[in-house]
Amino acid sequence: MRRRMKVAGLTIDPVTNSPVMLLKDLESEDSLPIWIGLLEATAIASELESVKFSRPMTHDLFRNVLKSLGVSIKGIEVCDLRDDTFFALLHLGLGEKEMSIDARPSDAIALALRFDAPIFVAETVLAKSKSSTESRPGQAEVKTEEGKKWADMLSELNPEDFGKYKM
Repeated sequence: MRRRMKVAGLTIDPVTNSPVMLLKDLESEDSLPIWIGLLEATAIASELESVKFSRPMTHDLFRNVLKSLGVSIKGIEVCDLRDDTFFALLHLGLGEKEMSIDARPSDAIALALRFDAPIFVAETVLAKSKSSTESRPGQAEVKTEEGKKWADMLSELNPEDFGKYKM
């Protein structure tokens, strides 16, 4: 089972100065933060803000190549979380043929945005991302100090709270 999500925003982790992409479930309040690289964050932010460059950036080049070959992106899926590393699949279509290609979630999402393709997250990934929490009435208890900080911060944020990612 998987859930449809959207990119709710990009921000910077104040502890590590790493970009964080927040995916938000379209039908619930569930969200999934994914720490990503600066270049991938720039690729995602530029597409979210419709920034056009004079020359194609890497994700734009890949989109152009796929389109010129007649390949479409049917959707992407963040399909696994192992040892604090997220895994994703690009679901591609070429005529009647469909295939799935391994990708980093940040690259898959940068491409999904360029193809206006749906973004999905496997239920197992959401469960694994919450595995360090223990439920108690009305609140989740996180075991690490950094986890507590992020749980508190994310629980208080709305998508409107995310500023534009500065490139």
